[in-house]
Amino acid sequence: MTQISPPVTDFTETPQSRCEFYRRVCHLPTVIDPPTGRIMMRAGLVGAVMMPAELAQRVKTLLDQRGVAPLPIIGHPRAGMWTFLVRSDIRPVGDAIEVARLWKARVVVIGDGDIALPSPLPNSLVLRTWISPAIGTFRPSGAVVLECARACLPRQYPR
Repeated sequence: MTQISPPVTDFTETPQSRCEFYRRVCHLPTVIDPPTGRIMMRAGLVGAVMMPAELAQRVKTLLDQRGVAPLPIIGHPRAGMWTFLVRSDIRPVGDAIEVARLWKARVVVIGDGDIALPSPLPNSLVLRTWISPAIGTFRPSGAVVLECARACLPRQYPR
């Protein structure tokens, strides 16, 4: 007599299961925002550095050359931006010229406020995706990511 195996049920990931993964495995303080269903985390011990994708690719290459890995990087395809999740160890930039260079390059440091993370919900707009997924507790130094971003910028922008 042949036994028939029960059908295999596909595992469907939910925002709740992804949020739990972020909390337990990555130690990210995530919650689900009830009105939107987005997975959010409050910046604090974990911060972020956001920049245009073209610059971010160069920064990632520099960090890879330095052996800084794994890099949790969120992509924002519609905006053409990447967000590096980092340790919140960035000190204020005191030099006005350096601040202007970062501002003109659209480099944003997020040390306070909410950070949205990729969700498994299908979305035709694809608001966020992982360029390099968070797979554990490692986050690079925010100061090092910012240093690499500054190293990739031209010395002066034309006026």
